[in-house]
Amino acid sequence: MNETSKVSMQQVQIRPYAPALTPGDRAALKSQRPRCIWLTGLSGAGKSTLANALEVQLNQQGLHTCLLDGDNLRQGLCRDLGMDDAARSENVRRIAEVARLMVDAGLIVIVAAISPFRNDRDTARRLFPEKTFLEVYVSTPFEICAQRDPKGLYREACAGRIKNFTGLDSPYEAPLAPECEINTCEVELSQACDRLAALLKQE
Repeated sequence: MNETSKVSMQQVQIRPYAPALTPGDRAALKSQRPRCIWLTGLSGAGKSTLANALEVQLNQQGLHTCLLDGDNLRQGLCRDLGMDDAARSENVRRIAEVARLMVDAGLIVIVAAISPFRNDRDTARRLFPEKTFLEVYVSTPFEICAQRDPKGLYREACAGRIKNFTGLDSPYEAPLAPECEINTCEVELSQACDRLAALLKQE
């Protein structure tokens, strides 16, 4: 059997199964509106810091959340992926699929991932019901991110020891129409969290 036949057979055997409980049923149990709030921006922009602070704030409000951090997922679910363009796209695809399942479970999902390519983020958005996917552009400039350099990555990349570094020798495509934009060198962390919490409450 050739590879084409194997793929065709697999497609014939796999059919989506409709669970008895709907996403609406799960959300009603938690008394909240499930959302995916997707933070994108350069390394060092402040995505993880903001995502963590937002989750703590929502938790204190009694909301059910889950945080998907790009670096953490690279240690597990996506540890087999490299850093070329195709691998970055696959990384975002996997994160988006997990986020969608968690939204179906009734959770507010906070994603913090560089996710550099606009098409990948648009593809992720299409997995979710309308107004469920909220794109947040953490627009801290390259120069500020390089000054912060919390992991020493900019120093290594500028020295040529890291290749395909986003914003340097690999592109970052900024969102064209995000639901929210936050420059973390201009907005205090508490204020940024309040803005995102308010965004989640919008219809």
